[in-house]
Amino acid sequence: MKRTALTLCIVLATWTAAVAAGDDERRVFGWVEKAVVEALDAEVKVKLDSGALTSSMHATDIERYERDGEEWVRFTIGLEDERDGDFVERTFEKPLYRSLKVIGAGGSDRRPVVLLRLCIGDRIYEEQFSLRDRSEMNYPVLLGRRTIQHLGLLDVSRTFMHEPDCGDATLSEIDEREPDEDIGI
Repeated sequence: MKRTALTLCIVLATWTAAVAAGDDERRVFGWVEKAVVEALDAEVKVKLDSGALTSSMHATDIERYERDGEEWVRFTIGLEDERDGDFVERTFEKPLYRSLKVIGAGGSDRRPVVLLRLCIGDRIYEEQFSLRDRSEMNYPVLLGRRTIQHLGLLDVSRTFMHEPDCGDATLSEIDEREPDEDIGI
């Protein structure tokens, strides 16, 4: 019995060390970070929210339309640049990546999802963002689990662990994924 317990402890210690060594390669992010919305070149505070599946971006004047037989979305992103306090606003036209049905305490809502690039840390990610007016929210950008799983680990006791610095990032560092059929937040 003692020999079995000792063997089990050794195996468990070895496995734990191996897992910990693998985790050293994973970057750790706080529950609030700074990121640059690439198309605006504006630095914003983003909330990493493990309770949400899909990321969300503040947008107004959201309008779906058809272009060459495809669904597109026209929308405006207006954000305060954390670097200098200037308000940066731009209207975009993007192909609709997918539609997202969000079910919450207030009922259900269908939101357009588009791909947008975001610099967080020293990498650029092309992510799925549902568009909605987040002007009443504390953070204009919310990063959900679909994004967090590609960033690294989340430490909910920390904030601002990485400054956005993607000056030397290349397109090969962009994380692109296929559309998901998942519905919900």
